[in-house]
Amino acid sequence: MPRTVDHAERRARIAEALVRVAARDGLHAVTMRSVAAESGVSLRMVQYYFETKAQLMLGTLRHLEHQSDGRWAARLAGSSRPRSAREVVEAFLAEALPTDERSRAFHLVWTSYAVLAMTDPDLAEQPFVEGPRRLERQLSEVLRRAQADGELAEDRDPAAEAARLVALNHGLGTGVLVGQRTAQEALGVLRYHLDRLFGASCATTRTGGGEARTASRPVSACS
Repeated sequence: MPRTVDHAERRARIAEALVRVAARDGLHAVTMRSVAAESGVSLRMVQYYFETKAQLMLGTLRHLEHQSDGRWAARLAGSSRPRSAREVVEAFLAEALPTDERSRAFHLVWTSYAVLAMTDPDLAEQPFVEGPRRLERQLSEVLRRAQADGELAEDRDPAAEAARLVALNHGLGTGVLVGQRTAQEALGVLRYHLDRLFGASCATTRTGGGEARTASRPVSACS
């Protein structure tokens, strides 16, 4: 019998090769030929699955996004109790920060793609910004449910807050990549903003080691 071809596995193999080339040499050094050589397949096969370099890069971003979603779900799966909206949002955003090899690769490829797309019409034509838009929509939905459940103040705009959190995360992630701050420091800034967004968490302040202490001002003073 002829062997069944696993097209998803081949796409993933090619995408992983692009990530390795980009991490080693930079996204500007990525070509269809270099990715073919890195993945151990022919140039013709890469072109079969991705007709252009722009489509190859976009496919890799989607591959990394899918992996990131899986790791986020795994962060939340280890507890039998219901997770608060605050915990869901923090896990979601923490996964998007470059805190380990996989999340660092995702952030590096996306940021590099965004920079190249500013001057490359072929890259700009690809809907790569749909990834951050999906992230905003997912966060908006979590925040809307939190508002309905009383976890988020009624005067908060879930869509605007989601956009602010995504922008904050991208900025923090870039800061980690260029050495402005450590991953743990970036997580501390993220938690600082989440404390104020969710209000009730304003009663505690996180220490550098991740432990919490009681704040001196009342919760009502936070906004």
